[in-house]
Amino acid sequence: MQSEKQYIDLYEANRQVIFDHSAAPLNAVRDRAFDDFRRQGFPSRKQERYKYTDIQQLFEPDYGLNLKRIDIPVNPYDVFSCDVPNLSTSLYFVVNDSFYTRTQPKVQLPEGVLVDSLNRVAADRPELIARYYAKLAQTADDAITALNTMLAEDGLVVYVPRGVKIDRTIQVVNILRSDVDLMVNRRVLIVLEEGAEAKFLFCDHTMDDRNFLATQVIEAYVEANAQLDLYCLEETHYKNVRVSNVYIEQQADSRVNHNVITLHNGITRNRADLIFKGEGAECNLCGCVVADGQQHVDNNTMIDHQVPRCTSRELYKYVLDDRSTGAFAGRVLVRHGAQKTSSEERNQNICVTKEARMFTQPMLEIYADDVKCAHGSTVGQLNDAALFYMRQRGISLEEAKLLLEFAFINEVIDQMQLTPLRDRLHHLVEKRFRGELDRCEGCRQLRMEK
Repeated sequence: MQSEKQYIDLYEANRQVIFDHSAAPLNAVRDRAFDDFRRQGFPSRKQERYKYTDIQQLFEPDYGLNLKRIDIPVNPYDVFSCDVPNLSTSLYFVVNDSFYTRTQPKVQLPEGVLVDSLNRVAADRPELIARYYAKLAQTADDAITALNTMLAEDGLVVYVPRGVKIDRTIQVVNILRSDVDLMVNRRVLIVLEEGAEAKFLFCDHTMDDRNFLATQVIEAYVEANAQLDLYCLEETHYKNVRVSNVYIEQQADSRVNHNVITLHNGITRNRADLIFKGEGAECNLCGCVVADGQQHVDNNTMIDHQVPRCTSRELYKYVLDDRSTGAFAGRVLVRHGAQKTSSEERNQNICVTKEARMFTQPMLEIYADDVKCAHGSTVGQLNDAALFYMRQRGISLEEAKLLLEFAFINEVIDQMQLTPLRDRLHHLVEKRFRGELDRCEGCRQLRMEK
């Protein structure tokens, strides 16, 4: 229990500091989260949902935390620009785990829409945050969620009122910046009321050559006839550990597209839990991973069909080179009475070298009889016949490998609804395979000075 003890001691010694720097709705669930974390401890690899990633080892190092919310005197709008052609976004920043409030994008949001600091909105409108915060993300069920809930002091909240459609994509850049090894605990709350629509692009970047540990919990409520597009792109470095839990609840006839792209990282563990609460809802969960060196990427999903006539589709693809490791575990649960369910789950993987490792476990659990469900996974190497065919036509072996890898991963990128982002990602992935990309090309990042 040594890994847990340092966080238990940390909370007990700094409980009042944390409370003083956060708002009442966040503090209201903090002690309960602490009790849940202390009871559970970090999950071991004996637990089904964590058997592919050693969580205890990830949290053993002694990281610093900015519990007193010491300000970082920097304007990220001056040092960061994303050059994705034709992608017009409303750009916001989260520096470490604090929403940047000094400067806001000069964009007129529709009336009633909130895009702001979670801590600030919790202080100004506590009834709104209390209605949703930590309701989907149950601390009793997951130790990482409990740890994040007991330590998170700020983050992002997006609230879109009934019938409002946000045309411009909301882009949130999560920047990790520190002169010492640092742990951050980021929180995101998204609420789309009935008939609302919004698109989000979350980009994760590291600014400094330090060890970072980032936990993130996203709660998204998608009401009847609402539509949520949530795209997450990770472009960090090999010293970064990212543990992200996404919880989504869908009501009747809602639509969700959730796409996770990992192009550069150290160790990444993504969890996505989605619950259908209303009939006629649809979701598409997609992910693509390009990994080499000793990178590790673990995607774990759970889709809970609680009501009839819902549709879910999953597609995750990995290309693993060198000694990298990938894992995918996806569970689809079709409960009693969830008739007319349609579900498809696919995981396809290429191990470029004999040293690369992929663990895959698609699962179906069905308790209804009138359903249409399928799942499958493949793990293989590049097609020798295709390589031979291209080499016979004068294409070098390395170029032939790149073309096959690029074509393989493109199916996931093509699922994205944002055309400019989709086109740019095609280019970024090609550069990544060529070894020419060390971070998101087109993003100008300068070191933030103290």
